[in-house]
Amino acid sequence: MSPEDLMGDAVERLEWDERKEEETPPKKWRQMTRRTALTGAAAGVAAAILEACGSSSSSTSATGTGTSKAATGGGSSASAIFGVSGGYKFTFVNHVTTNPFFTPTQNGAADACKLLGCSYQWTGSDNSVVGQMVSAFNSAVSAGVDGIAISLVSLTAFNPPVQKALSAGIPVVAYNADAAGNARLAYIGQDLFVSGQEMGKRIAELVPSGDIALFIATPGSLNIQPRIDGAQNTLKSHSSITPHVVATGAALTQELSTIQSYITAHQNYKGFFAVDGGSTQSIGQVLQKQGPGKFKGGGYDLTPVTQQTLASGALQFTIDQQPYLQGFLPILQLYMYKASQSLTGIADVNTGLKFLDKTSVAPYNSTKSRYEGTSSAAGVQKA
Repeated sequence: MSPEDLMGDAVERLEWDERKEEETPPKKWRQMTRRTALTGAAAGVAAAILEACGSSSSSTSATGTGTSKAATGGGSSASAIFGVSGGYKFTFVNHVTTNPFFTPTQNGAADACKLLGCSYQWTGSDNSVVGQMVSAFNSAVSAGVDGIAISLVSLTAFNPPVQKALSAGIPVVAYNADAAGNARLAYIGQDLFVSGQEMGKRIAELVPSGDIALFIATPGSLNIQPRIDGAQNTLKSHSSITPHVVATGAALTQELSTIQSYITAHQNYKGFFAVDGGSTQSIGQVLQKQGPGKFKGGGYDLTPVTQQTLASGALQFTIDQQPYLQGFLPILQLYMYKASQSLTGIADVNTGLKFLDKTSVAPYNSTKSRYEGTSSAAGVQKA
């Protein structure tokens, strides 16, 4: 609908509300001046809207141990709205920086930066090495960034660095993984233990009895250990099911080879399940070759491979935790916290627990989008 149509519709609605009033000269004058003012302002209003939501451009440059992604186009309007003058610089510290699970997370952070006229750096470790993450975090503090989002995969290692950042006036939020007792201001991500409990219920429905494997990339890592703890907590009440915990490693190639060897050696098992995205994808790939219906399988997250093997029936379920929001919302919260001078912006957010099966995964396979990490273009496209 054009701006003129919108304004015309507004005028008609106002005059409809006045339909019971007596036709008097003041009423006619009011309606005439209203029409002149509103329709004459249409072009100006439309121009203002377009300027506020106008086109954006982004630039990418390598800096330090990660990638700095700066965005422009939303900055001037965001500054006017929130009363701040310039592009904040934020840092994300991640435990598996090259893992495809976090592609939509990076998309979410980039999109929020374009909207708000700020920038972010993606850094940390590519193999869940906590020491590398601590070093990256400390570098961000030394650089005086405006805010940090950190995946708290260790219970204690990040406590002193986070406290140091907060003491320096740098807000810190956790995403994807949280640590009890850490001073971070908020956690944005899934309730991991509860999701594991729900996964355990689904496993018990699929495999009423027998041996099963529970694969975990990095035991003890707080982004996935609570899930396996939750699953085992539920399965304890099902004495006919015997779970076996198997570590697979943080690298995708290592996960695939470990799972391939394990499933080949345990053909008497009834099911194979995982609490991380890489292991889930690997289960799907291996079970696809085993033939339909031979084993039950499931896990977490939505890589393209997982989506395909779920649709084929090799996997029975996967759990979506909305990784895009785990990038978008930390930027939004940190920006609001800075812009409001700490008065607002910070809040714990549970990004969800959504089971997908062979039927409900169909829209994911029939489309591509930045929200799922399958496209670089804005919006949702047909696959």
